[in-house]
Amino acid sequence: MAQSEQQPSFGELLPSMERTVVRLELRDVYGDTPRFAAWREGHRTDWDDRASWWHSFHELIAQAVHRGVTVRRARVVSEPVSEYIRWEHYVTRSNVEAGEKVRWLPRRLASDLLLPPNDYWVFDDRLVRLHHFAGDGSHVVDELSSDRDLVKQLSSAFESVWERGTPHDEYAV
Repeated sequence: MAQSEQQPSFGELLPSMERTVVRLELRDVYGDTPRFAAWREGHRTDWDDRASWWHSFHELIAQAVHRGVTVRRARVVSEPVSEYIRWEHYVTRSNVEAGEKVRWLPRRLASDLLLPPNDYWVFDDRLVRLHHFAGDGSHVVDELSSDRDLVKQLSSAFESVWERGTPHDEYAV
């Protein structure tokens, strides 16, 4: 898997996708962000004020879904969930409103699944974007691969989580 300084961004990759984009998340903490800090201090999203929470990422997802691309996200989480996951569950409404389908799987129900150590995206069953994180949850680097065996393994891992996962609107934190 070659790492490249010139690899395309998510925003450059997504518009060329035609069928499916999937995301698997496996961490309980992804570092501190200003939005997470604000939520911890009591700030809540005004869902009626779309301009305040609709970001370029949501627009990219909405455009892909409008083109007919199915975008799914699955999260494997420890229970009881971390404060970060409670916040993430809260803000997932924006992903759903953009057109993503999201499911949650308690880690205890994933013990017999063979899951990779890294979060990732799989684009059209042909390209993988692996995310590497530091121990504190901060993002370190992304890595792209079109290795067919890796794509197949990661697609299979995603589907196993998706099958068992609970839809976002049914999963309580």
